[in-house]
Amino acid sequence: MTASIELPTGYQHHPAVPALLGYLREVTAELGIGLESCTLDHDRPVSAYVALDSRLPHYPDRDLALLWDEERGWAAAIETHSGEDLIVLRYLGGPTVAPSPRRVARFVAALHADDHTVGRPDPVRIRTAGDAGALAALLRRPAVAR
Repeated sequence: MTASIELPTGYQHHPAVPALLGYLREVTAELGIGLESCTLDHDRPVSAYVALDSRLPHYPDRDLALLWDEERGWAAAIETHSGEDLIVLRYLGGPTVAPSPRRVARFVAALHADDHTVGRPDPVRIRTAGDAGALAALLRRPAVAR
């Protein structure tokens, strides 16, 4: 189920969502945007969409977004004009699905600079979805520990 960031009182959501909201708050602050740019999907795997306020030089007519999910972490994607699925350009990859907000911001900067040394073209499963407690603990870790 996709939901806005503000959840209704008493809503029974995925147990890791409060930790994900905290993590997204840190990442969006580092990017200079707010949580109003985000949506969450509470189904398995838990995922998030972050609309960015910029476009890439090679795709000047397409909106840019970051996608996050509990198995693969961050990816950069562009919107299509036809309402189809987003086109994923690169995956951040790395040892964790919850890298520091600074690392996510460097990923976005590299996309704008057309720097292909940051991230990777193919997805890699970093963890398996399902253990909500482990995911919540991972998302709550201080950025310096990620």
